[in-house]
Amino acid sequence: MVRLLFWTALIAAAFWLWRKFKISQQSRPEPRLEDPLTMVRCAHCGVHLPNDRALKLGKDWYCSQAHLEQGPGRQG
Repeated sequence: MVRLLFWTALIAAAFWLWRKFKISQQSRPEPRLEDPLTMVRCAHCGVHLPNDRALKLGKDWYCSQAHLEQGPGRQG
C-alpha cells in the first residue's frame, strides 16, 4: 500500500513539474524595443512627445509646424 502511495505521489509531482515548466515556457514576455525613444518637450505648449515625431529648431523642440512657426511660448 505504501509503495502505491509513493508511486502515485511521485507521478503526480512529476506531472505537476512538467506542466509548470511547460506553462512558463509559453508565457515568456515579448522582447522590448532595442532603443527606447527619447521624449522631448515642445518649447511652445510644453507637451511631451517622442523625438522622432517632433520638429527641432536650434536647441528647441516643437510638436507641430504651427508651434515651430510661432516660436517659444510662455512656460510658467
